[in-house]
Amino acid sequence: MAEKSQEHLNSWNQKIATAENLIPKIGRLYRECDVVLSVHGRSLVGQSPIDIIKAHRRLRHIANAQLSLQDTAALIAELELLGPPPLSLDLALLQQNFLAQDKPLKEFLTAQIATITAQKQQGTDVVLYGFGRIGRLIARIIIDHTGSGNGLNLRAIVVRTGGKGDLDKRANLLRRDSVHGRFHGSIDVDYDNNVIIANGVRIQVIYSNDPSSVDYTSYGINNAILVDNTGIWRDREGLEQYLKAPGIARVLLTAPGKGDLKNIVYGINHTDITDGDQIVSAASCTTNAITPVLKVINDSYGVAHGHVETVHSYTNDQNLIDNFHKGDRRGRGAALNMVITETGAAKAVAKALPEFAGKLTGNAIRVPTPNVSLAILNLQLANATDRDTLNARLKEESLTGKLRTQIDFVTSPEIVSSDFVGANRAGVVDGLATMVNNKTAVVYVWYDNEFGYSCQVVRVIEHIAQAHPAHLPATTVA
Repeated sequence: MAEKSQEHLNSWNQKIATAENLIPKIGRLYRECDVVLSVHGRSLVGQSPIDIIKAHRRLRHIANAQLSLQDTAALIAELELLGPPPLSLDLALLQQNFLAQDKPLKEFLTAQIATITAQKQQGTDVVLYGFGRIGRLIARIIIDHTGSGNGLNLRAIVVRTGGKGDLDKRANLLRRDSVHGRFHGSIDVDYDNNVIIANGVRIQVIYSNDPSSVDYTSYGINNAILVDNTGIWRDREGLEQYLKAPGIARVLLTAPGKGDLKNIVYGINHTDITDGDQIVSAASCTTNAITPVLKVINDSYGVAHGHVETVHSYTNDQNLIDNFHKGDRRGRGAALNMVITETGAAKAVAKALPEFAGKLTGNAIRVPTPNVSLAILNLQLANATDRDTLNARLKEESLTGKLRTQIDFVTSPEIVSSDFVGANRAGVVDGLATMVNNKTAVVYVWYDNEFGYSCQVVRVIEHIAQAHPAHLPATTVA
């Protein structure tokens, strides 16, 4: 028994040692080449040895998956020698393709990299107007993605002045988060210049109550993409105020847009954005969570009609305790009640997927949890199927499909909402909860309504900036 115990410990320590050796190489490829390495969508950049091991262990749930830490080490060693262009590289899928052909690893990787079109080598300025729940998470993601600086560069945040100690409070809200934990890195404050420096990224803090009054060029900011996180203006007329400010070229709204604004769900209709679209919307967290799943189901079986019920965490819009609120029921204490309210997500799906026009109804229940929500899709299908077949299709999409960066899939019998805090996919299908009876399907989709949505927003920003790294192996979404 003692020998067995030592054997297990030795095996574990060897894995730790291998993962430790990978960390500086993963970091160097990211900093010097803008190469993001992942394992089935789980980024390895900035991860601990244990996180790297866990990313590889997840493959044990996937049939025919073959990727060991040694395989990863071999792939990374060749990549370092080749000096690849900026790309997002999925090691698991790449290894799968390598095993399917008969070429030496160097020859295989050289041929794969040759298919990548060179990206522009110039960063794009980003300004965050508003620095609340979504704004701070977008900031964290962009800072994590800064790399060599040739992608998105967070240059400024614009807020209303909060009085004495405002700069420290803004920095501390970025540094610590009750839901998402501490900021991964270091944060300093330059009080003389109203600047927050996060992991070397210099962020100008600008105080303003008027969207059109700021001269961003005076801060060295030019042709920037401004992300509105306030939701105060949601139509073209209101959001056009930002374009009057020198230095701003495009505007992205992090809320459902009204009127003729394009509502974009990355992975579904982001290619509808044209160079002439100065203002677009990133839709809502719920729309982003359910639209990719609905597309897969509709493409595979057809959806005649359906109902979406969203069990949604409370938001800052609700009252902490009972008080006046202009919205029905939202005045009641958010942390004490389940609150039935409306959601526009069902109708908003049709803005990204026109084939769903008039097919979906929706409602929402706000519940006393601070983050992570659950969408229940009750669908009448055009073609009959069964639970295992539907689940297999959604799982396949989450691993190798065009929407693998939007859809995840889990089958744990013990998983609960808090397990999805920090999930970077738009939605996560709970396979064990799926129910199918001939042409009736009920599918449960978890989503981190803060972080998962913010990841989708950043993907849209990268697309507008033409800064999204090419995918290897290729996907038509990138």
